[in-house]
Amino acid sequence: MRRALRENGLSIVLLSLFLLFWLGQSVAGHREHNSEQREHLQSELAYSTYLQSAHFWEATAENWESEFFQMYGYVILTAILYQKGSSESKKPDEPEPVDRDPRRSKKRDAPWPVRRGGLVLKLYENSLSLAFLLFFLVSIAMHAVAGARVYNEDQAAHGLPVHLSFLQYSGTSRFWFESFQNWQSEFLAMLAMVVLSIFLRRAGRPSPSRWTVPTTKPVVIEHFTRVPAPPASAPAAGIDPLFPHPGCSPGFRSGTTESPARTGRSSSWPRSLPDPSS
Repeated sequence: MRRALRENGLSIVLLSLFLLFWLGQSVAGHREHNSEQREHLQSELAYSTYLQSAHFWEATAENWESEFFQMYGYVILTAILYQKGSSESKKPDEPEPVDRDPRRSKKRDAPWPVRRGGLVLKLYENSLSLAFLLFFLVSIAMHAVAGARVYNEDQAAHGLPVHLSFLQYSGTSRFWFESFQNWQSEFLAMLAMVVLSIFLRRAGRPSPSRWTVPTTKPVVIEHFTRVPAPPASAPAAGIDPLFPHPGCSPGFRSGTTESPARTGRSSSWPRSLPDPSS
């Protein structure tokens, strides 16, 4: 149980917040709707009846429509466009694993659509964007149907005989005003996310690897090895017998070794080097 909560914590919390806020919307909307009913000297609705009303479903579908449209646009645009430095974008100058052709995959545990190929693979390759597009189309249709009912109820409350079908209502300025006012805010939020992630960070959130600071950094520690001086009668060509390696103390050669966790010099670092002539 604890492992399942850890591995699915994000989706569980998001679902819980969705249900909590949807409940809050229904309670506040119920009170607002009944307030309007009293102003027009009409009967109030019970909470259970309000949950089936056009007022509730228009407000719900109007927001779902904009959210799914936002996510559909996000999936499509991040697949084909770049923003240098943003954690929400692929790197423009480097190949990405997601761009590899799945048809060349030789893994036995590859998903069934990859192994099947053809039209099934093509649908699988675009399944995420198609899912969001489907949710968007369903939501915008719900918005049109519920919105037309609310519009007709308003007309009847004011004694006007005008009655619109959901197709007629979807062509009104009221419908598109309700849609555009949500769409612009969703794409503004996406723009802010893409641009601000270039300069700002949130600890613990996935970000480009170049910004990640390793917990331990390999440190090069110098060490010295005693080198016997060559005979004076036969010095090596081009090598000073007292200074066999450039930049080193007489009679010693420098080397390097890597320590994965130590920072600074080794505790055995000599304070003074022995005289090579001794």
